[in-house]
Amino acid sequence: MPLQQRTLGQTGLNVSCLGLGTVKFGRNQEVKYSREFTLPSDDEVAALLELANELGINLLDTAPAYGSSEQRLGRLLRNREDWIICTKVGEEFVTGKSFFDFSGEHTRKSIERSLLNLNTDYLDLVLIHSDGNDMAIINSTDCLAMLTELKEKGVIRAIGMSTKSIEGGLKAVDLTDVVMVTYNPSSTDDETVIDRALANNKGVLIKKALNSGNDCPDSLANNFDFVLNKAGVSSIIVGTIDLSHLEANVGHAIKALA
Repeated sequence: MPLQQRTLGQTGLNVSCLGLGTVKFGRNQEVKYSREFTLPSDDEVAALLELANELGINLLDTAPAYGSSEQRLGRLLRNREDWIICTKVGEEFVTGKSFFDFSGEHTRKSIERSLLNLNTDYLDLVLIHSDGNDMAIINSTDCLAMLTELKEKGVIRAIGMSTKSIEGGLKAVDLTDVVMVTYNPSSTDDETVIDRALANNKGVLIKKALNSGNDCPDSLANNFDFVLNKAGVSSIIVGTIDLSHLEANVGHAIKALA
């Protein structure tokens, strides 16, 4: 059985129900994982991308805040048209620390840089990378206005927000194409946001479905089953730099939907 694809709300994009997160491709400082890790080599990243493609994954999640992730994808990704690339704006990671800038000017420059880094002339999906102040970003900055302008110009195919509050998630559902929220058996607060998105035919990406790798291996299958069978979920983003983990994750996703 192949990995299921789902329509991402009203975007016209079809995404694999499991997407590959790429934080670990470019950043191993100030990250919330249970174990330390070394950044993979170019050959290892290329092998991960090749296997992901073979297994039916077409969605890649990256961000400027993920260190060198965008640059490495731009250098190593083959057959751009086969992939749905999601990147972000708002958070930067420089000299080991994060900072945030949600101004329209910074947003525009960030998009221009992402296009160069990813070696592409369009971005499938761009999310606002929230610092936790979702409503302030939406109501008091021109970040969303700039993303909307770039979408109208055809530079971006769809826009959305990776949120950190229920209120922000609900607002993002109303104003954008896609929302990214946290959802797993021990964190269900954003279920309200997912339900709103389903009712409005908006795309939903799930972060921390496996609790950032902190849940025990025995619970992984249950997490996949719980999240992928929630109505309204388009895809879950799971990061790994281990080929066997990638293969196992795809197996869990397929089994959950069998």
